[in-house]
Amino acid sequence: MSFDFTSIINRHGQDAIAVDGIGIPSGAAPAAPQDGFDFIPMWVADMNFPVVPTIQDAIIERVKQPHFGYFTPREEYFSKIIEWQSRRNDVVGLEPKHIGYENGVLGGVISTLNAFAAPGDEVLVHSPTYIGFTNSLTNAGLRIVHSPLKLDESGVWRMDFEDMERVLSERTVHAAIFCSPHNPTGRVWEREEIERAMEIYAKHDCVVISDEIWSDIILPGHKHVPTQSVSEDARNRTVALYAPSKTFNLAGLVGSYHIIYSDYLRDRVTSQSSKPHYNEMNVLSMHALLGAYEPEGYAWVDELREVIAGNVDWACDFIAAHFDGVRVSKPQGTYMLFLDCTEWCERCGRDIDWVLNAGWRVGVGWQDGRPFHGPCHIRVNLALPLARVKEAFERLDRYVFNA
Repeated sequence: MSFDFTSIINRHGQDAIAVDGIGIPSGAAPAAPQDGFDFIPMWVADMNFPVVPTIQDAIIERVKQPHFGYFTPREEYFSKIIEWQSRRNDVVGLEPKHIGYENGVLGGVISTLNAFAAPGDEVLVHSPTYIGFTNSLTNAGLRIVHSPLKLDESGVWRMDFEDMERVLSERTVHAAIFCSPHNPTGRVWEREEIERAMEIYAKHDCVVISDEIWSDIILPGHKHVPTQSVSEDARNRTVALYAPSKTFNLAGLVGSYHIIYSDYLRDRVTSQSSKPHYNEMNVLSMHALLGAYEPEGYAWVDELREVIAGNVDWACDFIAAHFDGVRVSKPQGTYMLFLDCTEWCERCGRDIDWVLNAGWRVGVGWQDGRPFHGPCHIRVNLALPLARVKEAFERLDRYVFNA
C-alpha cells in the first residue's frame, strides 16, 4: 500500500461528529460507552482514514494566497470532473455546461423536486431508504411512496419491478429517487436492472433523481453503471448527483455536483436552486476537488477499495461464523453493512433496542437501522482500519451476541 489505511487517527476535538457527537440528547447518536471501553465510530457515514495528501496540498497552496473574494469555478474544475467521469465511469459526451455545483446531494434532490413537484405530491423511493431522503422529503412537505427491495434466493437485494409498476399505475407519482449504488444495502445495480427501472419510469413520465454519491466505492467484481448511460431517454430524464465528499471524506468542506444533459431539466433545476441563494461554492471546496482528482487521488481510491473489500470480507465471514441468527447481504459497494438481527432477537428474547445499547455500552458505535426502514436492523460503517473493525466485532461477539 502506498497510502496510510492502518493508522488510528484521533479525531476528538477536531470537528468530527462521529466521535464527539456521542450521547447527543436527540437520541440519534450512540450513547457513550461504559468505563473501560473506548469508542469505535461506526455510525456516521464518513471515513476514519487520512485523506489523500494532494487534497491537503491543494488547500494549503490556496490558503497561502491572501485573498478570498468572490470567484467563479475554474475551467480546471470542470475538466477534472469530466476526466474523472470518463476514466472511472466510461462517461462520454460530458461537457462543462452539463455540470453544476450543488451544496450537497440532498440540496440537489430538493431543488429538483421543487422544480417538478409541489408539497403534498408523492415521490417514489425504494426501501430500505437512506434516512437523508426521508428527512429532506418530509421537511419539504412531500409524501414518500416506498417500493420495497427484495432479497433473492442468493441473498442479493433486487428491485421489485412488478411493485414499482403497480405503484406508478395506481398512484399519481411523477418523480422518483434512484439510489445507485444503493444506501444502505450496498447493492451495485447491473445495467439490465437500471434499464428495466428506467423503462418503467419513462412509461409513467417520472423525472428521475439518481443519487450516485457512492459510485466510486465499488467492490471487486462489480462496476458502477451511470443511470444516464443506459439509454437516450435515461440521459434526458435523469438528474444525476455526485460528490467527491463521500469518496475522499470531504463532507465537512461541502461540495457536490449535478450532471444534467437535458437543457429543459437543467434550466428548471438551476432556477430552483438559485432562488434561496444557498448554492454557492466555497473556494476551498473547489480546490479540495482539484486535489482529489489528481493522479494520486485515482491511486488512493483504488487502494481504498481494496481496504474496504478486505474489511467487508472479514466482517461478513466473522458474522457468519460467530453471530448465529444475524443476517447480512454482502455489499457490492459502499462501506456500510446492514445487519438483520430479526432471527437472533426472536430466538434470544431481545429487541433491537437491547442489541443497539449492548453494543454502545462496550464502545461499538453502530447505528439504528430502523430510520432506514430496517425493522430489526443495524447499520455499520467499515471505513476504518481493519484492527479497529476486528476489535469492534470481537466486543460484539463477547458482550452482545454470545454474552
